[in-house]
Amino acid sequence: MGWIAFTLLGLIAGAIAKFILPGRQGGGWIATLILGVIGALLGGWLAGAIFGIGYEDFFSIQSWLIAIGGAIVVLLIWGFLTRGRSKA
Repeated sequence: MGWIAFTLLGLIAGAIAKFILPGRQGGGWIATLILGVIGALLGGWLAGAIFGIGYEDFFSIQSWLIAIGGAIVVLLIWGFLTRGRSKA
């Protein structure tokens, strides 16, 4: 998968992860989309390292599940890190 398709997959996965997660995570939509790309990278790396699977194609359900799962994990971590911060 090319880097443009991978970035698009990460952006969409971040938006889906934000929709799935309850509550408010720190950061707005731009931060969420960037974290979605990071989550897609993390999900792809972990899936390859642990299970020996990776991204096959942009329209593969496996690719989407990996990217969304990674985005959810990254958004959860981001939510824990920014939970105690108040808006100034």
